[in-house]
Amino acid sequence: MNKMIIYPAIDIINGKCVRLQQGSYSDVTIFGDSPLEMAMKWEGLGAQFLHLVDLDGARSGSSENGELIRQIAGKLTIPVQLGGGIRSLDTIEGIISSGVNRVILGTSAVNDPEMLKLAIKEYKERIVAGIDAKDGMVAIHGWEKTSDFTAVDFARKIEALGVKTIIYTDIARDGMLKGPNLEAMSEMASSVGIDVIASGGVSCLKDITNLKCTGVSGVIVGKALYTGNIDLKEAIESLKE
Repeated sequence: MNKMIIYPAIDIINGKCVRLQQGSYSDVTIFGDSPLEMAMKWEGLGAQFLHLVDLDGARSGSSENGELIRQIAGKLTIPVQLGGGIRSLDTIEGIISSGVNRVILGTSAVNDPEMLKLAIKEYKERIVAGIDAKDGMVAIHGWEKTSDFTAVDFARKIEALGVKTIIYTDIARDGMLKGPNLEAMSEMASSVGIDVIASGGVSCLKDITNLKCTGVSGVIVGKALYTGNIDLKEAIESLKE
């Protein structure tokens, strides 16, 4: 069995810790006023890696949350990965120099393969590609548009460019607590030779153990941690069995 890491997710809008439903900005729940306190809580419960999403950045391509992200990366001893509206090499440079361990490229990985190539050349495995799929097709621009690639074809394409990790999100499941798309995750994990982190729909401990069987190397858990459906400590323990 592969070793799987749980990535607690902190989504940030206007400096607050939130969750969206199916990526919709009109369906926001605020789960905390301090993403920094939340990050320290997940670290204290045994998280090995933290997943941050700058939703303001994802929407507009620029963000006011930079200082907050720097504080989180500086305060934690565990590594942090960040996604959301990262569309230039300068931005990547700024984020990495602020202490963030891995940078997730989503829309820009689809729209600007040249930049992705340069980013991989410069930062190697610190560049992660986020593949968000709607009915098996890659979605872009904060999930508001769909591209012409299937998720698996795109994953193979960026694997060939040197990407070592992808985060694969099934938008239909995201924030819905209806369970992950095990079939899609299994297909993705078996189609590429790189690490696949599953995202979207995890609602209970069973979902995490089911995902482990698909061959993914990690799972991002968001809403289920905030609603109490999943106890992080217990989930991490269950993966040691």
